[in-house]
Amino acid sequence: MKKNIKFKDISFIIVSYRSDSVINSCLNALPEESPKIIIENSNNKNLKLNLENNYSNLNCILSKKNLGYGVANNIGVRNSNTEYIFIINPDVIINKQSLKDILKIINEEDFDLAAPISSEYNNTHDFNNKSFLSVNEVKGFAMIMKKKYFENFLFDSNIFLYLEEIDLCRRIKKNNGKIILINTLVEHSGGNSHGNRDDLEMEKSRNWHWMWSQFYFYKKHDGYLGALIRTLPNFINCLLKLIFFKIFQKREKYIKYKMRLLGLFNSYINKKSFYRPYQN
Repeated sequence: MKKNIKFKDISFIIVSYRSDSVINSCLNALPEESPKIIIENSNNKNLKLNLENNYSNLNCILSKKNLGYGVANNIGVRNSNTEYIFIINPDVIINKQSLKDILKIINEEDFDLAAPISSEYNNTHDFNNKSFLSVNEVKGFAMIMKKKYFENFLFDSNIFLYLEEIDLCRRIKKNNGKIILINTLVEHSGGNSHGNRDDLEMEKSRNWHWMWSQFYFYKKHDGYLGALIRTLPNFINCLLKLIFFKIFQKREKYIKYKMRLLGLFNSYINKKSFYRPYQN
C-alpha cells in the first residue's frame, strides 16, 4: 500500500566524534524540513554551538563520555519525534536525486529496514534494472527504519564500534523482517566519520575494536567455540605479524597488529569493550 511519507516525517540521526571536517557537508545536503539530531561523543561544546546556530531544525546532544556508535544512535532515536528515523554517518553526503529515490521507494514498498548504496559497494550487487533488492544485511552508514520498529531491536549496547548494523540486521531477519537495498548512490568517505586515517590514536582504537567486535559478534550468534574457530586464524596472523614488524622496527605496523591482537585477546577472555581513544 502506497504511503505518504514526507521529509518532515524523517529524523536524521548522526553520531559524531571529532567529525568537524566532514559533518557540515553532510548536513548541507539534508532536507531543511527534516529534524536533525546530532549525538556528539567528544563533548565538543563549540561544535554544538556552531551547529545549532547555523542549522535550523537541529538538536545537538553532548554525551559526557564517548558512548560509541550504537549506544549514541539509540539515544538519538529515543530523542526523535518523527515516525521514521534515518541513521547516517557524518561522512555521508546524499544528493537531491538520491533523496528523491529513497523517498519514492520507502513510500511504495513494504520494509523494516531500508538503505541506499555507496560508490564503495556499487559493484557488489546486481540490481538488474530493479529499483531495490531484498537482502540479508546492509552497511550501517545510511539506514532508514520506522522508529517504533527500531525501538524493538536497538543497537547492541555491548558493541562500541563495528558490526553493530550487521548484528541488527541478523536479529531483524531472525524476526522475519524485510531488509531492502535501494538502487541509488550516496557518497560515503569510509573511515572518516570518527577522525581521519592519519590520527594514530583513532587508528589504534579502530584496530582494537575491529577484532574485539568480530569475536563478540560470532560468539553471540554462533557460540564461543564457533567464534573461536572463526577468529583463531586472525589471532595467529596478528601474532606473527606483530613479531615480524617488531624485528624489522616498523613502528606503525607493529602498533596496528598489537592493537588487533589485544582487542581479540580481551574479547576471548570475555572482557567488555573498554578501549577508548585518547583515554587508554
